[in-house]
Amino acid sequence: MPPRITPLTDPESTASSRRLAWLASDTEGVPVGSAFLRLFTREGLDHLAELEIAVHPAERRKGVGGALLDATAAAARSEGRRSLVSRATVGTPGDGFLAARGFRRALSLTYARLALTELDLSAVTRITERPHQGYALTHWDGVVPTELAQTYADSRRAMDDMPMEDSDHRIDVWDVDRVVAVAEVVLKRGDALHTVAVVDRSDGSIAGFSELVVPGDGRGDAQHYGTGVLPEHRGHGLGLWMKAESIRLARLRYPALEGLLTDTAESNAPMIAINDTLGYRPTHREVEYRMDL
Repeated sequence: MPPRITPLTDPESTASSRRLAWLASDTEGVPVGSAFLRLFTREGLDHLAELEIAVHPAERRKGVGGALLDATAAAARSEGRRSLVSRATVGTPGDGFLAARGFRRALSLTYARLALTELDLSAVTRITERPHQGYALTHWDGVVPTELAQTYADSRRAMDDMPMEDSDHRIDVWDVDRVVAVAEVVLKRGDALHTVAVVDRSDGSIAGFSELVVPGDGRGDAQHYGTGVLPEHRGHGLGLWMKAESIRLARLRYPALEGLLTDTAESNAPMIAINDTLGYRPTHREVEYRMDL
């Protein structure tokens, strides 16, 4: 008997997306799998739907995943989405499932971790102390200061040409309201957001930025968010400079923090080189799969 697929109401929604949900159950009503479909609503991503499917290990190869995929793909089409994307760790059942179900590999990502307990803080500090003519480092906690808000929003275009391989991501549009809203989301869930930026001394504008989100209790692992340098300021080592400063500050401010996590497209050679220089070590690889709808 095929599984019963029941649409659910998911209360989770944000300013930039909403989710649909489904539950798969067997003939006795026992849950055997679930699916979530995130529908992005902000400009630049409103053609995408992001899929997450989970099937109990004992129920795999019984058509549960396929039934959930059929339901989610139909919903994505009815919402006018152009692409359905989903991520899986290389070598896992999800990796094989997506490859066999009409998805193609669109983006390969390397995940890496820096163990702060093994960090040579003096070496990192030496990197941060190297002068960069015409530039200065700055940093802030939480929401960007008002006097830097507009130039920070403008600097987000540093991510526009980030290597995305065959993924269907268009240019993501940022403004002051959005950078403030994103920071507030992080703070409301109880985490801390720390941003390091490089300022162009000639006009006071931000030339690049690097974000780090730290758990509210200051323990475990923190997560790097975006790191980018505007094209007109590249070639001066600013990315390494900012990320080293982010590491230095995290080590000094959070002595119980154990590590820093980052993920990078495998085609983004400059950022991988920065991570290697700073001592990040790969932990696993993920693939973003894409299905054209």
